[in-house]
Amino acid sequence: MYANARKRRRHVTTLAGYRPGAPRLGPGNAVPAEIRHRQNRKPAHGNARPSDDQVPCLTPSSAPASHAALASPSGMRPMGQARSQAECMRDDSMLQGTAWAPLDSAPFPAEQPLRRGHTPRTEVLPERTATHASRRGLTAALDAEKRWARGVLDAIGDAVLTIDLRGTVTYMNRVAETLTGCSQPEAIGKPLSRVLPLVDGKTHRTAIPAGRRAIEENRAVGLALDGVLVRRDGSRIEIEDSAAPIHDREGRVTGAVIVFHDASLSQVMLERMAYLAQHDPLTGLPNRALLTERLSRALCLARRHRHLVALLYLDLDAFKPINDSFGHAVGDSLLQAVASRVQECMRDIDTVCRQGGDEFVILLAEIRRPEDATRVAEKLLAVLGRPYCIRGHELLITLSIGISLYPDDADDADTLMHYADTAMYHAKRNGRNGHHCFTAEMNTRPLQRRRTEPGLHPPLQPSQLVLDF
Repeated sequence: MYANARKRRRHVTTLAGYRPGAPRLGPGNAVPAEIRHRQNRKPAHGNARPSDDQVPCLTPSSAPASHAALASPSGMRPMGQARSQAECMRDDSMLQGTAWAPLDSAPFPAEQPLRRGHTPRTEVLPERTATHASRRGLTAALDAEKRWARGVLDAIGDAVLTIDLRGTVTYMNRVAETLTGCSQPEAIGKPLSRVLPLVDGKTHRTAIPAGRRAIEENRAVGLALDGVLVRRDGSRIEIEDSAAPIHDREGRVTGAVIVFHDASLSQVMLERMAYLAQHDPLTGLPNRALLTERLSRALCLARRHRHLVALLYLDLDAFKPINDSFGHAVGDSLLQAVASRVQECMRDIDTVCRQGGDEFVILLAEIRRPEDATRVAEKLLAVLGRPYCIRGHELLITLSIGISLYPDDADDADTLMHYADTAMYHAKRNGRNGHHCFTAEMNTRPLQRRRTEPGLHPPLQPSQLVLDF
């Protein structure tokens, strides 16, 4: 029972915090109140204090010899007796450089000395072990996810760059390193204006980065057009960029991600698409859409400056037999050669258009008199009538040309085009290999023919058919 009473107050008596120089307990020192309180407490079996020979040995067998000496009857005395100063000094010398810690497995007052350089034995709870394992698993999963994200960002074709709220670069992928000319270690921690300096392509002034706008407006910012990136080596490239804010779990903006790419290739593709939309892919000449636009512009200038505009409609004679006999490759090469010769005969202000098939239209934007258009037609007949050497074949062609004039024949683009086409068909009927100017009679004859043809083909009734043997 006495031993059990000592166990219940083990938490009061501990020397774990003892250190050299602490107040010693001796004849000249007062007994602390806590110890006096313990001395005054009665043992569980009554008021009688056990004698030295009644005190059981509470020191475990593994304790050092010093503990055994302290636990012996000669080494222990009633708690009320004071120890001599020499004994206290002797015990203090034993405690020099020693820290004391209670062992839960040993009964009180056994302690285990922790010498310098000695690692105490610790017991790890299963719950704590599971927690550490879970944390290690989460950390490994997070690291794997980061590596995966970086691999994806490095593999895409666009440049990716992130910034914090201060506009400092926190990440950039390999494409961003290539476009900016700045490596990731050099860019991390630098202001965005130094890593991604942008200027306006038209005004050449410093442009506001899309990332700053995304943070300030807290929304995704679309592509910024006409942006020019000044690279680290001083060269400039056109880029298109977009940005979006980055939010944390609470929805607060923590930064922005910027995605940009080289726009020079996109610009080339746009220009190519615009070119194909207005030019013939075979000959490279303007198509009908571009001709109509330029003709309308030429008519506006002609009204203002009071000069003439002429349209020449060209059709190659007997082109179909050549195409059928020698193949489409020879026919295409012949069309390209014709287009080249026509362009050589024109001025810079004139337009040569391939209407389709073997038909070409020429716009003479500014002429002084109708004879100027006739002279150009005669020149074309002479130049295009020379032999062509196409893929080992010597070819000869002729052409028919129809001419319409503004303002003599019409004052709008569609009517001028129609009249030039009509004049060209009249030139074919008149023997080909020549030119013909539009006249009002050409317009009335087809109308009369269209009015007469319906009367020549009335529907026949079954009773009007007679079978002769």
